[in-house]
Amino acid sequence: MATGTQPALEKLAPAVPSKRPNNYFDGLPLSRTHKVLYIIIMAAYFFEQMDNWNFGFIAPQLIKSWHLTMPQIGRINFFYFIAMTAGGLCGGVISDFIGRRKTFLGSIFLFSVGSIASGFAPDVAALTAARALTGFGIFCMMVCSQTYIAEISPAESRGKWQGMIAAVGFCAAPVIGAICRLVIPLSPEAWRYVFYFGGLGLVALVFGFKYLKESPRWLLAQGRVAEAERVVQEITHVPVDLSQVVVSSQKSNAWETLVGMFSLKYLRRTGVLGFYVILSVPATFVVFAWTPTLLTKRGLSVADALLASFILMIGVPVGCALSGLVSDKGGRKIPLALLTLGFAVCAVGFALVNGFWPVVIAGFLLNVFVMSSSFTSYPYMAESYPTRMRNTSVGVHNALGRFASSFMQVLVPVIFMARGVPGVYYTIAAMVILPALVVLIFGERMGGKSLEKIS
Repeated sequence: MATGTQPALEKLAPAVPSKRPNNYFDGLPLSRTHKVLYIIIMAAYFFEQMDNWNFGFIAPQLIKSWHLTMPQIGRINFFYFIAMTAGGLCGGVISDFIGRRKTFLGSIFLFSVGSIASGFAPDVAALTAARALTGFGIFCMMVCSQTYIAEISPAESRGKWQGMIAAVGFCAAPVIGAICRLVIPLSPEAWRYVFYFGGLGLVALVFGFKYLKESPRWLLAQGRVAEAERVVQEITHVPVDLSQVVVSSQKSNAWETLVGMFSLKYLRRTGVLGFYVILSVPATFVVFAWTPTLLTKRGLSVADALLASFILMIGVPVGCALSGLVSDKGGRKIPLALLTLGFAVCAVGFALVNGFWPVVIAGFLLNVFVMSSSFTSYPYMAESYPTRMRNTSVGVHNALGRFASSFMQVLVPVIFMARGVPGVYYTIAAMVILPALVVLIFGERMGGKSLEKIS
């Protein structure tokens, strides 16, 4: 009797779903939860970039209403980038130890408060300090988000989502351009309202507290296997077994991470990436921080410079979208090198043209290639190191780029006085050609591979 009823009892027993072994998100379709996480990052990017771009539009009005000089604007930008350097280093190290989620949310709070404080600044010293706080928070979040996106995205579309999220978030660039064009001409002090508007990043903070999840790769690197499996299942709705995932899960301190970056295993990657960021990032931020001001030096009025800058800013999300379309091809390094060479060509074109619409078209294309090369480099950096040292390493590279950018802000007025506006953009072109060639010749292929396999 028992023998005959056993098969029937087995059929009646509920089926226990088998766990998918040794996998995070690779090969799985995006769930609704996955998309919610991406939307939160998009919103954070949007408000972060409003706070990042607004000073470039405000600077011409400050020169006029506060009677500032270009060297004074350069000093404000210098301390902004010094603070970004600190934010990149601290954000990378902190998020490797307390987690991506806490660092991400804390950064949003800092740059939002910094923007509001900028609006209340009574003098140049207070504005410089408030901008420094904004820069620290902005880059703390940017470094953390680069790693977070890489760690929660499928291998086959990691670059796509880095670019697409940025494309939506960086719509803030033309939006802030439109806001500045409408608000700044209202009165000599109307620029303050632009900074107040940047404080709306606190809205993204509220939603992040409620819905943002910790990176399962970071959890596993801390030995919290059960939590990592639970987060992956909450995101994908697929049960997983991560107990046998090949990952360097032992904890390391900041010194061990820095030493590891220069070990024989990672020395080539560190050298290529370091050379790339030290030259290309300062060139990028000359375009972002100085173009509205330099447009007025080409004979455009403040109003026409704001209009031109607004149109140029449309190229920012377009460039991010272009990165999302091509970033996963050619092992990441080929599109990165080609887009960076395109950046150089467009910088030369922008230096050569004259007239409102030729300048606008050339500037639009310049912004497209600036952003597409930048957002192809971000996943390339995040892919290059294992989980236990990923965000610290990304932070170090980005901090190097921002540190170099801080000194470039001081040099721009000097180059302008010696060579005029064209000389500034010829310098930019020269600065990005070499790193593009280094990536093309010495860079390793990363795109489309599991992070664990790359490590």
